[in-house]
Order: sequence, then C-alpha cells, then structure tokens
Amino acid sequence: MATVILARHGRTAANATGVLAGRTPGVHLDDTGKQQAQRAAERLAGLTFAGVVSSPLQRCRETARLLAPDLRPVTEQRLSECDYGEWTGRELKTLAKEKLWRTVQAQPSAARFPGGESLQEMSARAVAAVRERDAAYDAEAGGDAVWLAVSHGDVIKAVLADALGMHLDAFQRIMVDPASLSVVRYTPERAFVVTMNSSSGPLGHLAPPPGRKRRRSSDAAVGGGAGPEAASATS
Repeated sequence: MATVILARHGRTAANATGVLAGRTPGVHLDDTGKQQAQRAAERLAGLTFAGVVSSPLQRCRETARLLAPDLRPVTEQRLSECDYGEWTGRELKTLAKEKLWRTVQAQPSAARFPGGESLQEMSARAVAAVRERDAAYDAEAGGDAVWLAVSHGDVIKAVLADALGMHLDAFQRIMVDPASLSVVRYTPERAFVVTMNSSSGPLGHLAPPPGRKRRRSSDAAVGGGAGPEAASATS
C-alpha cells in the first residue's frame, strides 16, 4: 500500500494571465511558480521517495526538479495535460462564452474539446497511470513506499475524483492550486485520500517509522482515528 503525493506544477505566466496553455511547448514556471515549488519542497523534508514521475511538459519537469533535486524524474505521457485541441492558447474569459464551456462545468464526462481529447479519456489515462505506477512501487519498494507524481490541475482533479469514488461530473468541485500537494494511499479495498490541495504544513509524517514497518489496514477508522502522529507512535 504505497502512498502517492500528487503535486501540481507551480504557476506559469499563462496561469497568471488567464490563458489555457494546454500542451503548448516551452511554458516555464514564472518567478512566483518557482517560489511556490521551493516552498512545497520544504514541506517534503524528511521523505525519501521511491521514485518521481512527471508529465513530459516543461513546467512539470521544472517543478519535479525543485521538489526532488536528488532524483531524476521519470516521464509519464499519461500524466500530460489534457489535450484541449483548438482551445489551446486561448484566453479563459473568451472560452467562457463558448457553448462547450457550460458542458465542461456541469457535465464534464460529456465534454470533448474540438480537435483534442475528451475529459473522459484524460481521466481514464491519468487514473490508470497513477494506479499502475503505485502498484509497481508497492511491489518494488514495499507498502511504506512514498512516491511523487507531478502533473496538471485537471489531471490531478480527475485522479482525486476517482480516489474519492466520485463521478467525473463532480470533479469540478475539487480545487487543485499551483504547487499544491494532495496525498492518496491505495489499498485493495479502497483508496484513502489523506490530503487535498494543501499548500502549507510539513508532510514528513508520511515517512515510515525508522526500522519498522507500519501495520496498515484497508479498513477505515470508525470515528476518524487519532491521526498520523498517534499512528507513528504505535506502529
């Protein structure tokens, strides 16, 4: 039962100006985005990653290097940004006037971007990538393995919706800010969403206790449990 930290890339100039960058090449982190990623890296102090997986797009690879400077990220095409087709490079305020915009907002499972992919297709590939990688790290490094996946806002929202058991039509209820960190632990029976869209606070408690293995269960703690500190103390 490995644990994945889903990190959205830091801010870009396209984010700041309301442009849908999509898969446009050469979109880099701006100065604010670099600072966001560096602050996120500080939150990961004390964690040893079994691996780092990144979308192939530049802004994610830059973020991955800042989050885990000692590890070379593995490129995962299925974690790439949604292919927005003809919407790519256009301003959000203009796109909001399109008829398809309302479908994207209210029924994303029915939305297909002109000349691009559907949100259903994006969700399917991203969820499959994360679940397959998680199972591989679990098999290779053990159930206490923690790994990092760096991707994009809509992609991470789709992965979180799946982990929460939500229909894709509800995924717009989830917020995923630049350089935010979300944490999911998969088990044979269910996924546990540990953290979503967090931008403050250390995550070192995700590291396994030194010299010991956690006794993890697929069961949810009735009443909510005592939290990670108590779990570490009693493992």
